Amino acid sequence: MLRRRDFIRTGLLSAGALTLGPGFWREALAQAPAATPGPGPYGPLGPPDANGLRLPSGFSSRIVARGLVPVAGTAYAWHIFSDGQATYATPDGGWILVSNSEVPGGTGGASAIRFGPDGEISDAYRILSDTDTNCSGGRTPWGTWLSCEEVDQGRVWECDPTGQKEAVPHAALGVFSHEAVCVDPDGKRLYLSEDEGDGGLYRFTPEGYPSLESGLLEVAVVGADGSVGWRALPDPSAASTPTRRQLPEMTRFRRGEGIWFDAGVVYLATTSDSRIHAYDTITETIEVLYDGEATNGPLRDVDNVTVSRSGDLFVCEDADDLNVCIISPEREVAEFLQVTGPEHSEGELCGAIFDPSGTRFYFSSQRAFGPGVIYEVTGPFRQERPADRFPPNLSVIAPESIAARRLSRRGLPVEVRTSRAVDLSLTLRTQRLRRVRRGGRSAMAAVRQLGLGGLERAGARGRLDLLVRPGKRGRRRLRSLRPRKVELVVTAVDPAGNRRQISEEIRLTRPPRRRRRGR
Repeated sequence: MLRRRDFIRTGLLSAGALTLGPGFWREALAQAPAATPGPGPYGPLGPPDANGLRLPSGFSSRIVARGLVPVAGTAYAWHIFSDGQATYATPDGGWILVSNSEVPGGTGGASAIRFGPDGEISDAYRILSDTDTNCSGGRTPWGTWLSCEEVDQGRVWECDPTGQKEAVPHAALGVFSHEAVCVDPDGKRLYLSEDEGDGGLYRFTPEGYPSLESGLLEVAVVGADGSVGWRALPDPSAASTPTRRQLPEMTRFRRGEGIWFDAGVVYLATTSDSRIHAYDTITETIEVLYDGEATNGPLRDVDNVTVSRSGDLFVCEDADDLNVCIISPEREVAEFLQVTGPEHSEGELCGAIFDPSGTRFYFSSQRAFGPGVIYEVTGPFRQERPADRFPPNLSVIAPESIAARRLSRRGLPVEVRTSRAVDLSLTLRTQRLRRVRRGGRSAMAAVRQLGLGGLERAGARGRLDLLVRPGKRGRRRLRSLRPRKVELVVTAVDPAGNRRQISEEIRLTRPPRRRRRGR
């Protein structure tokens, strides 16, 4: 039986995909406090600009939409209470910004603004109407927008950013207080957050990806060691019981809000405890990358999240000082911007997203001026990513024991998971023992490591099911030495030369020897 033992850890294109491996963040934030306050990559904030935004030197802002006011250059009156957002590249070199409307009572929905290649607005229009409290959502790799209803009977609507196709609800994604959703294109799964004090982290596996019409909806159950198991929901429609109350063993997250997928990791922000969690989809483990309550850092009441091209994690504040903060790969937590003035006193910041070029940053102050406003920030955003400086994530699943004869004849089954492309080396070895005298007593001591066999895989990534077979010499050693155990050594080396190694002891079993009876 296998066990897990070592968790060392449409012409439209979605914009802002992050390619920095999850091993970087996991290791970087584990080796030093993630919440160490610092100036950040852009330095201190300056005085409020003409729009009331405090920004670092070199950055500027403009208003692109205000609730109930026609969008510049169009006759379209923008919706109120803007929330979750996404951008999509268009074939002409421009882009589309979509934005939710968190209005209750069936008058919510979502709208879009089309920008030309020069950043000038050319159009604005509705893409979703007559829905309820559309909070956040998520973009899909196939160029649609998933808009989430944050009510008990909330659904997820798939929308066309161009407004040419009618929005479609997907009941298979569950009926609950949806906050946000992200798509893992490698695993062909979706992850969903729930904005409740006892909400769950959900996973949806489509039956025919990328179609979302049917599939399996599960909820996370987190073990004490951070390992994550998934349990199928008995009734995703919540016809009689809310989804978060259907499985008592599910793990409760304190108001799951922003969620973002990148290169094998799902980042989840939980507002009530000011935490950012990271779920590694390859190793199936979760940990806290940032804890605002424990560190008393500048970032509290975390909400929507996004990632820049340089690997900086941008996080909106739901309340507190109304900041957008950065957690940088340099392990600094710093303010990137702050909204000021009485017009923001009842607001929250949300909808953080970059345009396809990574040079324009959008966010909304949901109730600024009453009906809300969307800002665009431009400036010298970092574009280059630092090289991975930390060993790759690696997990190994191997048998606790195996029959010696089976090992010799068929080999050892091993499952290896790695989130980064690495060169893998798997080696089986054992020890030659001899009897020595110590302190007047006789004991067995190892005198030499002996190789039994192994294999190598170049450029390995993801989940690999491997079979490590002893060589001809290894089989002879197994027969002659009759060891009680063997050692499996798995080594992963990434292109930057970072190295991770895991070793496992495998107990060998043998049938009892027959006694020869005398005549």
